[in-house]
Amino acid sequence: MSDVPRECPETPVLETPCKIEKRPIEIKKIAVNTGGGDAPGLNAVIRAVTLSALREGWEVVGIPHGYAGLLDTSKLMPLTRERVRGITSLGGTILGTANKGNPFEMPEEGPNGVTLVDRSDIVVDNFHKQGIDALVCIGGDGSMRIGKKFMLKGMPMVCVPKTIDNDVFGTAITFGFDTAVSTASDCIDKLQPTAEAHERVFVVEVMGRYVGWIALNAGISTTADVILLPEIPFDLDKVCAKIRERDAMGRKFSIVVVAEGAKPIDADTLFTQGPKEAGREIRLGGISGWLAAEIARRTGKETRSIILGHLQRGGHPTTFDRLLCLRMGAAAVRFLKEGLTSVMTALHPPSIVPFPVDESVGKMKCVPLDCDTIQTGRAIGVCFGD
Repeated sequence: MSDVPRECPETPVLETPCKIEKRPIEIKKIAVNTGGGDAPGLNAVIRAVTLSALREGWEVVGIPHGYAGLLDTSKLMPLTRERVRGITSLGGTILGTANKGNPFEMPEEGPNGVTLVDRSDIVVDNFHKQGIDALVCIGGDGSMRIGKKFMLKGMPMVCVPKTIDNDVFGTAITFGFDTAVSTASDCIDKLQPTAEAHERVFVVEVMGRYVGWIALNAGISTTADVILLPEIPFDLDKVCAKIRERDAMGRKFSIVVVAEGAKPIDADTLFTQGPKEAGREIRLGGISGWLAAEIARRTGKETRSIILGHLQRGGHPTTFDRLLCLRMGAAAVRFLKEGLTSVMTALHPPSIVPFPVDESVGKMKCVPLDCDTIQTGRAIGVCFGD
């Protein structure tokens, strides 16, 4: 395990930032890329950016596979009305994505093994050689951290926050989250009849990295009995006590939803999948298998584990996510037209507003322990392991 890479600040997520300075730039051509893990709705953002920019008379070009796509400009993709037609409802991204293509730390095989090499100057040089005036970066905190470095190197940019984890600070919600929760909820709903028929305990592991938004929302929505979040280190004795309590009430089955970044109170590390690879973040996961084995050992209940994994990243975006994506994509172009750069599109209901990238990166939007959803869970008897 590595330490949590970002802080969870006490600052309210939707605090209005200070007035953002406008610096108008002449725009004739913009680029758009998608980086980090994929999320439902990426194509809808690409479509909104493209159509909005074309209506301004701007040329639009797509950069394949994140920032690294500017290392080889022969693969740039002109984006036209025809190219983005009909993609709003499609999962994935027509531009491809990458979560290990950081040009500032490109893995390179050498005589002494893999080293990280800075290729960012090539990216900046190609950006200007292609006549690109601004970039719309669609990505999560990692992509925006890289984007911030490129902004300092003179690349005008607006970011669109994307992650199913919903952990980007400064916006009420990120696109992809609603679809991921819907997918997880549907899977948990399908497990409940089997759990009841066989009188089993099912431990369902969902994504979210260091935050528990997916676990919390999917767990509450599907009436899970136990929900374990990274924000609340759990006591396994209390988890097992909840399962025994249900048994005593004649409810011989239980559903436990656990976030991949959750951990017991006496643990010093998180569960990970293999060693950290050069140029990419550590991969969390695997806690459900350990948890199921411990529950079975301590309660005698037949227990099964399931990791939903990348199912949560796929499929068609929900209506909520589609609309949010289209709004954010159009807002990104609107912000550029207004002379706003180094900002991200943020949902401050009911509006999409500019939020400084500098005030967002390096921070996590964690689940507040006193939030209404947790209070709801406690009121209806959900065990959070504390």
